[in-house]
Amino acid sequence: MPRKLLTSMLLVGLLGALAWMPLRHAGWPPHAAAPAADAAARSDAPFPAVASSVAGATLRPMSARAVPALSPLRRGFEDSTDLFAYSRELMALAAAGDADAMWLLSLVQDQCAGFAADPIGYAQDTRVIAGLGLSNGNAMLSARQRIQQRCARFVPQDGFSLPTLINQRTLAARAGSLAAEASLLAMDQPLQEGDDYRRDLVVRVLESGDPFAYLAIAPAMGTVGSGRRDTLGEVSGSELSEIAWRIASCRLGMDCSPAGTLMTNYCVNGGICTQDESQDFTTFARDAGYPRQGADNVDEMVGTLLSHTGVDG
Repeated sequence: MPRKLLTSMLLVGLLGALAWMPLRHAGWPPHAAAPAADAAARSDAPFPAVASSVAGATLRPMSARAVPALSPLRRGFEDSTDLFAYSRELMALAAAGDADAMWLLSLVQDQCAGFAADPIGYAQDTRVIAGLGLSNGNAMLSARQRIQQRCARFVPQDGFSLPTLINQRTLAARAGSLAAEASLLAMDQPLQEGDDYRRDLVVRVLESGDPFAYLAIAPAMGTVGSGRRDTLGEVSGSELSEIAWRIASCRLGMDCSPAGTLMTNYCVNGGICTQDESQDFTTFARDAGYPRQGADNVDEMVGTLLSHTGVDG
């Protein structure tokens, strides 16, 4: 197989696996799970807020750097070994209007959707994978086991589905979460239509220095936006630009470590796992995500992005 074609296939596969949206990449139809209202009826239901209506909500744009990149609350998403318990903490804050807690609730839902849909089937699949002897099998098993441990207390009745995820993120965005607003654009569900809004949102994300917002908007800055390169010049509209936004999020504080959520998600949901379990996202992307001749381009784009945040490129 020609090297150029192989590199292109690796790049496309990497980007597809890194979409940060397990609900869209795990074979879920929009209404595969029980309705959110059914989950709300449970006495221990973790996401009653998901069923809330977004109608009439007032958009409260988040100011630049309004949320520390590595606040204790955000750090808890990566560090928690029990996301059900963590979600209870978030619920109390979300009920009081904390936009970042609302956003983090959506990340819990997204992370656990595949497991919660069928916990028994998920465990069986993990056992099957263990017996296949895949070249990346150890990394895949480790990633699946992390999700199984962290999401162990969620069940199908929690109603994790794409519509409830969009609703949760819309609530968060209207409460002021820039990351949620960016993710909605990447999901083709923007709060507002029009190029002016899109450009304004990209600039707000760019200037915020928020790693969650950078990662959330990355898919919209790739080939999906190839017809709108004027959005941010050379740092949009290509496969490499999408990777650059992701690497920039790592530089800003996103957990891109081998056992972090980013690496775990694309390994489990996309089936693309590093054979070297010591690699973080940036290292793996350089090895498998783009050709050597693209490295300088990616470095230049990352530097351009970070120049707006005060972080050295």
